[in-house]
Amino acid sequence: PGAGAAARHRVSSSLGAEAGNGVHLGTRLMAASAQLREFDLATGEVRTLNQSLHDLTGKDVETPWRVLNPGGRHAIAAGLTVPVHVEIKGHVGYYCAGMNQCAEVIIEGMASTGVAENMMSGLVRIKGNASQCAGATGHGGLLVIEGDASSRCGISMKGIDIVVQGSVGHMSCFMAQAGRLVVCGDADDFLGDSIYEAQIFVRGQVKSLGADCIEKPIRDEHVMQLANLLERAEVAADPGDFRRYGS
Repeated sequence: PGAGAAARHRVSSSLGAEAGNGVHLGTRLMAASAQLREFDLATGEVRTLNQSLHDLTGKDVETPWRVLNPGGRHAIAAGLTVPVHVEIKGHVGYYCAGMNQCAEVIIEGMASTGVAENMMSGLVRIKGNASQCAGATGHGGLLVIEGDASSRCGISMKGIDIVVQGSVGHMSCFMAQAGRLVVCGDADDFLGDSIYEAQIFVRGQVKSLGADCIEKPIRDEHVMQLANLLERAEVAADPGDFRRYGS
């Protein structure tokens, strides 16, 4: 690779002071001993970025990554299998962080269709809204959506935990088999249609329930589980304000 490739993803080591916020490394705050690797998608390719992340081994995973200028490109940070921290500075297209295992992916923008699709473990956090099918078929891990989620959020989920700070669209948790969907806002039509063993918690209004989905008693054990999940998601909400739904 030439100088251009080196510039596209580099380890930043310039330190500067930022009052009240500790040490500043590039534009990300972290301990002074850490480094930051940047990849600019304005000049680099998603395939190159993803391959670089897939190739991480050993102590390489301790270096956080920052992705610049995502520009709505598809499949950014898809298929990660190591516990690396990746921050994406902008909006992403289809299937961002799909099939995630172990990694922590933070999206500082909106996410299009299928974010965290088939997720296995780790954390995916969206600091904005998510389009349809967020967390679809997810087997594990935690997906946090700080805005709203569109239709079919958690469709066919199989063990993932999803926390939505806003509202969800129609047919969310459709055919959901296992896991938990927490909605701090409202839920649109046909919530939990054809649901299996998954649990749904909603703080706001539910427009309508789908086939096989009913409101269920919320006992102390459920309140404790919900409180733990909200704490993990870093969401300030009273678990006593939610109602529980399932099959």
